[in-house]
Amino acid sequence: MRLNHFAIAAMIALTACSPGHADSSAASAAPAEQRRHPISNLPVIPVTVTAAKGAHTIEAELAATFEEQQKGLMFRTYLDADEGMLFPRTPPDQARFWMHNTVIPLDLVFIGRDRRVLNIAANAVPYDETPIPAAGIASAVLELRGGRAAELGIAPGDKVDW
Repeated sequence: MRLNHFAIAAMIALTACSPGHADSSAASAAPAEQRRHPISNLPVIPVTVTAAKGAHTIEAELAATFEEQQKGLMFRTYLDADEGMLFPRTPPDQARFWMHNTVIPLDLVFIGRDRRVLNIAANAVPYDETPIPAAGIASAVLELRGGRAAELGIAPGDKVDW
């Protein structure tokens, strides 16, 4: 019986110390009734970008844990015009993304601590493993279908809310 209690305590300690830049409690804190994406099963949240052309809302999959962020949009073959994936950076950091096993071109919208766009890596090349950096400390990264940021007129300095 002691061995079982020790094993359980060790498992809890290891889980609490797992590495990553993401807050793993963010996904578990989501309400049970929250909509989930049919492919990733991640929670879907509205992300509104206010650009010169006006405000536009993206239905973003929330990649909150380290594991969810590592997978991201890998192997996906399609992303609707009003879909995306949001990667909160907890704590904010000098984010670098790559396109490892990513089949479709993506726009990477790096978002600063003030929730304003830092920079955009437009039409990132599928399968390219060259790191793509934020132009400063990022609190989140929003991935959109390649070319979508330009279509919406998203530019550095635009406000992003979620």
